[in-house]
Amino acid sequence: MGKRIRVRRRGRGGPTFRAVTHKRVAPACYPPAAKNIFGSVMKGVIEEIVHDPGRGTPLALVRFENGEECYTVVPEGAYTGQQIEMGGRAYVEVGNILPVGKIPEGTMICNIELKPGDGGKIAKSSGAYATVIAHTPQGTLIKLPSGKTRYISDYCRATVGVVSGAGRTEKPFLTAGAKFHLMRARGRKYPRTRGKAMVAAVHPYGSSKRSARKVTTVSRTAPPGKKVGLIAARGAGRKKKRVTESR
Repeated sequence: MGKRIRVRRRGRGGPTFRAVTHKRVAPACYPPAAKNIFGSVMKGVIEEIVHDPGRGTPLALVRFENGEECYTVVPEGAYTGQQIEMGGRAYVEVGNILPVGKIPEGTMICNIELKPGDGGKIAKSSGAYATVIAHTPQGTLIKLPSGKTRYISDYCRATVGVVSGAGRTEKPFLTAGAKFHLMRARGRKYPRTRGKAMVAAVHPYGSSKRSARKVTTVSRTAPPGKKVGLIAARGAGRKKKRVTESR
């Protein structure tokens, strides 16, 4: 009969494929915004910079003057004890949090909100940043890390600067254990064995026999024990228009 393949076992949701989240510090998000965010300013200080398992960039614990505190991604150049400001009247300096409607064009920003008050959703990975292109009646036009442009509300907050940890992916994993613990913190299975390297009893693509090779394209409605490889690949791509000859 064989055993269930990895894809099918992962769908069950067992502890083997579940991320270890009890060691994580906190979500990286801003505190609730003030109603008059354009005309206000709130000062705070970075108390400590900590490592969050499974995250490529460190987190900074920021405590504001009103008693609120939050964890946020650390931009390059920030340090422990740094005084930061949040609000529309804050200075455009590295580490300060401002509404994108108050940030000058050409400024590099990170941890950007998609909707006012959501805490920050865009450009939060190590080395990521977006650029303010223009201020329009539709909103602020920003260039995302992918190169695409998008309009967002002027009331969305963002941090001035580039997320720290740039070049993290350039450093090689010297040991397999280091890669294993990173994948474990992110809830990913490592190492992964190719299906073709398995025996025919444990994977649809198993066996090295030429007569046992199968087509790697499967239907989108295939069952969990068979849905591996190129899923619905025959319907991929743009459909070409058929030109009918006129008689």
